[in-house]
Amino acid sequence: MRRDWDARARKNAFHYIASWRKEWDLESFIASGEEDFQRLVIPVLARCDLPADGKSMLELGCGAGRMTGSFAKRFRHVYAFDLSREMLSRARQMHTAEKNILWLLSNGADLSCVASDSMDFVFSYLVLQHLPEEALALQYIREMLRVLRPGGVFLFQFNGGFEPTMNWRGRLAWGVMDALWAARLGTLSRIAAFALGLDPALAGKSWRGAFMETGSVAESVHVCDGVVREINGENTPMAWCCGIRRQVDA
Repeated sequence: MRRDWDARARKNAFHYIASWRKEWDLESFIASGEEDFQRLVIPVLARCDLPADGKSMLELGCGAGRMTGSFAKRFRHVYAFDLSREMLSRARQMHTAEKNILWLLSNGADLSCVASDSMDFVFSYLVLQHLPEEALALQYIREMLRVLRPGGVFLFQFNGGFEPTMNWRGRLAWGVMDALWAARLGTLSRIAAFALGLDPALAGKSWRGAFMETGSVAESVHVCDGVVREINGENTPMAWCCGIRRQVDA
């Protein structure tokens, strides 16, 4: 996964983080992050009674820092995780003025370097959908709940869409590329993508990750003392889950 995302960062970091546009300039890229913060985050924090100027928050999958600066303006401490060294390098260069961001290289499995019960807010967007296995995505959900303090708020997006979005030829082509990637034949996977007229950078399960059932997501939250307040976009690729970590009874 790290190899693939480092390669994407070197090729066109902004596009592979926000793929609805091919070309971004720095100003529009950062502005889109602020727009998403206002649209996605502020309403959830208000509904869950968490002030937008909380103490500490964790962003899982910060990429090139599209939204990280928006968090840094509202939280005292921002823990920004990403799997890609190349993405983190670009993010650091973009946010040299923000001294309250701690850029952290993810190990691709957990958040073991973060203490339990230490975050006021955890957030993830356009990240879990790229993880190659449902079990890994669910593990990260449990980790986000672990580091969240009682009463803290979580908000994350996941791919809950199980309906086919392409014809059988497309499914066959992507199936071949995914199989080559899973067999650690990444070069062959990218060659196959190029031969089929597809973007080689998208070959493999580190882009088209696993779907997750809403029930499995809710159960992972529940077993970690989380309380789901809302699940929106159920059974679609753009599903959202938000809620709080249950308060410990005195």
